[in-house]
Amino acid sequence: MRALMAVVFLLSISATGNAAGQFRVGDQGEEIAEVQEQLVLLGYDVMADGSFGAATADAIKEFQKSQGIKADGLIGPATYSALLGKDMPDISNRIGYLANSIVSASMNYIGVPYVFGGTSPYGFDCSGYVQYVFAKAGISIPRTADVQYDFGTPISTTDLVSGDLVFFSTYTYGASHVGIYLGDNQFIHASSSRGVTIDSLGSSYWSSHYIGARRIL
Repeated sequence: MRALMAVVFLLSISATGNAAGQFRVGDQGEEIAEVQEQLVLLGYDVMADGSFGAATADAIKEFQKSQGIKADGLIGPATYSALLGKDMPDISNRIGYLANSIVSASMNYIGVPYVFGGTSPYGFDCSGYVQYVFAKAGISIPRTADVQYDFGTPISTTDLVSGDLVFFSTYTYGASHVGIYLGDNQFIHASSSRGVTIDSLGSSYWSSHYIGARRIL
């Protein structure tokens, strides 16, 4: 098991290097505060607290609409430049660090039993596990799989990188199960039969129940 964990972690490091450089909901820091300060100066109703939440995302969307930029609520190079009048800093390494932190934290709970409604290392359900692991990296996400599915940015399977969320329709229609992508077509999740474990997206069961992926970072 330790060898498998090491292999997966190394794969995750190589995969995160291509993560898109965008600020999004959940990000925190001085760069976010600077963006918020400019939004305040432009009359948008946000707080310059350095935490990228829903209000900041809504303000960014409104600003993007006013500039003829795709209104996705993400701060990419075009939005950053239009808002602050300068080039966006390289944040790919920071995003990679967060993804690696999430992958590393996720491994600490392999073998923890499944508990319906569980949100702690005493027992997890699938979305409780994902929320807990992301919180360990300082990122707040919604509690349930269906809401988590609506929270992130949709991405194609071919664009998956470590730290992305993968979703499945299992016991009910829609997103009813979630896991964290590790790289090399593997994901970690709280299985109802085996607890926190690693599985392959290519397995017959999971490939037939897979419905999509979302990027949080």
